[in-house]
Amino acid sequence: MIIFDLACKQEHAFEGWFQSPSAYDSQVAKRLISCPQCGSNEIRRIPSALHIAKPSPDSVANGETLPVAKMSALAAFQQMISSIVSNCEDVGNDFAQEARKMHYLETPLRSIRGTASDADYEGLREEGIEVLRLPIVKKEDLN
Repeated sequence: MIIFDLACKQEHAFEGWFQSPSAYDSQVAKRLISCPQCGSNEIRRIPSALHIAKPSPDSVANGETLPVAKMSALAAFQQMISSIVSNCEDVGNDFAQEARKMHYLETPLRSIRGTASDADYEGLREEGIEVLRLPIVKKEDLN
């Protein structure tokens, strides 16, 4: 069983329980999921809050705490990135340009992702455009 955080076109947030990601995809495609507040069946996944489990007392006693915590953090981070990637349009190297167009209401607001140089990133921030940089962390970088 998997739980996804969902939202409708009106931004009403709710959660759905599914047997698998493919079961969710199938139900969305068939428009079988509807918003409990407004009944809309235009549904999309939204980023979920992350839960990092605390190590058990047995793992602490056995000295396993640090590696388990590192792997849990990596798994949580990877889950967050996966959720963001699956819910955003990839605009590639046009990220700064597209972010500005949305900020100045020249194009419809939507979730986007892409790449930006350090100068573009700082320029966006100086203009008051909220952006978030996310690093890609590899398992070997945790040591």
